[in-house]
Amino acid sequence: MPLRLLLADDHQIVREGLKALLEAQEFEVVGEASDGREAVRLAEETRPELAILDLAMPVLNGLDAAREIVQTSPGTRTILLTMHTEDQYILAALRAGVMGVVLKTQATADLLQAIREVSRGAMYLSPRVSRAVVEAYLGKSEFPPDPLTPREREVLQLIAHGKTTRETAALLGVSVKTAESHRTRIMEKMNIHDTASLVRYAIRRGLVEP
Repeated sequence: MPLRLLLADDHQIVREGLKALLEAQEFEVVGEASDGREAVRLAEETRPELAILDLAMPVLNGLDAAREIVQTSPGTRTILLTMHTEDQYILAALRAGVMGVVLKTQATADLLQAIREVSRGAMYLSPRVSRAVVEAYLGKSEFPPDPLTPREREVLQLIAHGKTTRETAALLGVSVKTAESHRTRIMEKMNIHDTASLVRYAIRRGLVEP
């Protein structure tokens, strides 16, 4: 039986390229998602062995999508594709239950190796990512715990992507009043009083890319 994979990336051309590469290796792509929320839904529906998630996706980023997939589809292992080697991104991914972290700048052989390793229960980190983790450990780097709830992180990500409160409410399926309450709580928790500062915080947390 071929290994069943889910692909999530907001760029269709990237998904098509990855799908062609993986199917050439006789893997089965059982679903494609253009945002993190869709990836979580498809993972729950199709129960793939592996989900390959881009870090920077709209609606729900790859990191939070991985957190939810670990909960809703425990048999699905996750691999995160990212441009970042900074220790806070990598440590956050590992804490979220991600089993593999692959740099987008690496050769496709790196992703294939990650798939092979993760599918048999091992962890895989691209070489440059491995160095970041070791340096973080040696330097005792600590990334402060996120005070926001998963729903508040979703709201923050949408704000950082320029969505209005009304658009945020529609995308999350909640009332405008509820979306506004989430926004208010975020600003109170972070002691932030303007949207620009919220966006900077979202970038630091890896919820969106600069």
